[in-house]
Amino acid sequence: MKKKIMLSVATLATLAVLGACNSTSTTKSSDSSTATTTTSSSVDLNSLELPQLTDEVTENETLVEMVTSAGSIKIKLFPSLAPKAVENFVTHAKEGYYNGTKFHRVIEDFMIQGGDPKGDGTGGESIWGDPFENEISNQLYNIRGALAMANAGGDASNGSQFFIVQNNDDKSDGLAIQYYPGAIIEAYKKGGVPQLDGGYTVFGQVVDNGMEVVDKIATSETSGEANSMGEDSTLKEDVTIKEIKILQEAKTK
Repeated sequence: MKKKIMLSVATLATLAVLGACNSTSTTKSSDSSTATTTTSSSVDLNSLELPQLTDEVTENETLVEMVTSAGSIKIKLFPSLAPKAVENFVTHAKEGYYNGTKFHRVIEDFMIQGGDPKGDGTGGESIWGDPFENEISNQLYNIRGALAMANAGGDASNGSQFFIVQNNDDKSDGLAIQYYPGAIIEAYKKGGVPQLDGGYTVFGQVVDNGMEVVDKIATSETSGEANSMGEDSTLKEDVTIKEIKILQEAKTK
């Protein structure tokens, strides 16, 4: 069954049925040509390093393996560009916080979302207890395979939940070269959700053959029942995270 994608950020009131402030909507209303908030006209975007565009894992990146009941997903993380998001995710992973949690929100041609110990989108917190602020970089984008923090619609509302962008439709149309590096526009031809750029912290990228597992999860059968957001996004059979292994930690200076 085709899932319905919400095209606006849900308010906390809308999410009352789902629970507290750590529940999230991972869509953002914006024109696809809108730039990320950190893009400056004085920056030569095409001169920036774009670490998402290679499977190579450098010494200043962290590599993890997300072992799920549907298979393993290798993801490299970018602590130099999103330090708090990476620290939060890695610390939770080491402490087993994500073990046994499920992908509670799955929308084919959009994303898969997890990281909530309650399993319904209402739970989860950061390693500091309080939510933390977005980390937006003009070197990171919501291209296919991006790992990003889910939030409750505000700049400082990140907890433990995350999503992986799965859409594989061409989303390059309308992306302006003054706002996007040419290589990122090219990457969006392979999929992604540029409407999310500037509103969610991208802090990792799926590498190797991990997208095969992401696609498998995204295309799993859903319950057929709409939730409070009008989405048929709950899987009929749970896909869970067994553990997240740290394969390489970034070298600190």
